[in-house]
Amino acid sequence: MEIKNSIAIVAGGASGLGEATVCGLVKEGSKVAVLDFDEEKGKKLVLTLDDNAIFCKTDISDEVSVKDAIEKTITAFGAIHIAVNCAGIAPPAKVLGKKGPIAISDFNRVIQINLIGTMNIVRLAAEKMVYNKPNDDGEKGVIINTASIAAFEGQVGQAAYSASKAGVVGMTLPIAREFADIGIRVITIAPGLFDTPMLAGLPEKARASLIQTIPFPRRLAKPSEYAMLVKHIIENPVLNGETIRLDSAIRMGAR
Repeated sequence: MEIKNSIAIVAGGASGLGEATVCGLVKEGSKVAVLDFDEEKGKKLVLTLDDNAIFCKTDISDEVSVKDAIEKTITAFGAIHIAVNCAGIAPPAKVLGKKGPIAISDFNRVIQINLIGTMNIVRLAAEKMVYNKPNDDGEKGVIINTASIAAFEGQVGQAAYSASKAGVVGMTLPIAREFADIGIRVITIAPGLFDTPMLAGLPEKARASLIQTIPFPRRLAKPSEYAMLVKHIIENPVLNGETIRLDSAIRMGAR
C-alpha cells in the first residue's frame, strides 16, 4: 500500500500517538480525517495541515457517530484506504478498592471506548475499503489497531484497561483471516511507555521511576516512533494478522 495519494482515518488523531500518525501520513502525501472527541485540539491540528486533513468530532463507542465521520471522509476525499485506531482511555481502578468493588459502569466505559470503539472503526472502515481498486497484490486497505503491553502484563489497577486491550489483540488474527478474502490487512501495535498526554499527568518522580524500568533505550518512547512503525506496516505487504510490541524490551511488573 502506497501512502502517497491514499486516504486515511485516524481515531484519536488529535493528540499523542494519533497526532504523530496524522502528521506522519500527511508528510508522506496522504489525506487524513482526524476522528476525535476533542474538538478544540482536532480543529487546531487540521488548520496546520492545510487542505490535507479534515476534523470529524467522533465518539468511537457510538455507531452513529463513527458512521457520520466515515461518510464525511468519503464526501471530502472519495475513499478510505488506511484506518488507524489510536483512541483510548486508561483510568486506574482496583477491582476491590477502598470504597468497595469497581463500578461496573466504569469498567464498561473502558471496554466501550477501547474495544467496542476499535471494532466500530474496523467494521465501518472495512465496509468502505471493499470498493477500493486493488493494487498488484490485490490489496484494498490496511487497518492498524492499538493495544498495549498491558494486554500481556497488566498491573494492579489495570483490570479494565488490560481486558480491553487484550480484546484488541485477540480479535486481530481472526479479522485478518476473514479480511484476507477481500484484500484488507489487519495489524495491531502494542506500545510500551510513550511520552503522551496519558502519562503527562504523572508527577515527575513517578515518571522517573517508570523510566528506570525500561531496558533500552532508557527513556519514554516518542509518538513519532509509533508513527514510524505505522508507516512501515502500511508499506510492508506481508505484515498481517500480527501484534507487534513497541516497548524497548520492557516487561511490566505487578505494580
